[in-house]
Amino acid sequence: MAKAKFQFNPKTLSFERIDNTIRHRIKNFMSHLASGLLMGLAFFIIFALFIPSPHEKELISENAELESRYKLLSSQLNELKEVLTDIEQRDDQLYRVVVQADPVAANLRRLSHSQSKFDDIREKTNSVIAAETVEKLDNIRRQMYIQSVSFDEVINLVRNKEEMLLCIPGIQPVKNKDLKRMASGFGYRIDPIYKTPKFHAGMDFSGNIGSEIYATGKATIIHQGWMQGYGNCIILDHGYGYKTLYGHLDHYVKNLHVGSKVNRGDVIAYMGNTGKSTGPHLHYEVHYRDKVTDPRNFYYIDLSPKEYDEMIQITSNNGNVYD
Repeated sequence: MAKAKFQFNPKTLSFERIDNTIRHRIKNFMSHLASGLLMGLAFFIIFALFIPSPHEKELISENAELESRYKLLSSQLNELKEVLTDIEQRDDQLYRVVVQADPVAANLRRLSHSQSKFDDIREKTNSVIAAETVEKLDNIRRQMYIQSVSFDEVINLVRNKEEMLLCIPGIQPVKNKDLKRMASGFGYRIDPIYKTPKFHAGMDFSGNIGSEIYATGKATIIHQGWMQGYGNCIILDHGYGYKTLYGHLDHYVKNLHVGSKVNRGDVIAYMGNTGKSTGPHLHYEVHYRDKVTDPRNFYYIDLSPKEYDEMIQITSNNGNVYD
């Protein structure tokens, strides 16, 4: 039989017997064991949830690197998409206009795939950026295919329309290789006389009185004389729905008259300051099917791609309007 043990109780100022039986000791042991297990389990959960293992740290590092690469790739794809969009615009607004082909349908260029295809990638990779990057790449691949088909069509049309290409306006109407004679572009501008917004139906080229003016394509002269607002003016009919107008002229080339045939690059008149004009310049318009269109779409022969881009930037500004 275990020896009895006593413990002094300061509240009662007496000795009290301590339960020292085997059953009591087992109970205490189990109580401490349970507390230890619970504390150990709590520490295990904390470490498992908040403190990554070496293998998890390695995976986290690899995932971060992959995310970084995906972001870089996504940025590069955005730049590529901008270039492709610019090519599409040139195709619709320039190349296909030149060969009189309808633009590629917008819904065909922007046809998108089912999102379920990319949702599956999100589920497998657990990464939004990965799915978005794959989607961008897939869209660019499809756009490039459609653009390639469009260029093939344009090339076939060009082969069958050599005469048309000789007639359609294709050069600047003045000598302007350095692009310093462009005064104002197509679109809404401030009228130099009335100081109010006004639609400018062509492009103005500055220069000196007497500077040579060139036919921009093979054509027939259908008007040569005074026209209200334009002063001395020549209108050429190029056929295929195209006409060009040259305004504020000083005088015309001798032996040219209504009905005369001219070729691209022929001198047809000389720059002046006639009509509603505030300074010597040429006002040049391009009409397609009796509607004015932006003349800068028709300088594809005498400008390189770099010069064309520079011209677009110059004419996008308001510039100086002379009429």
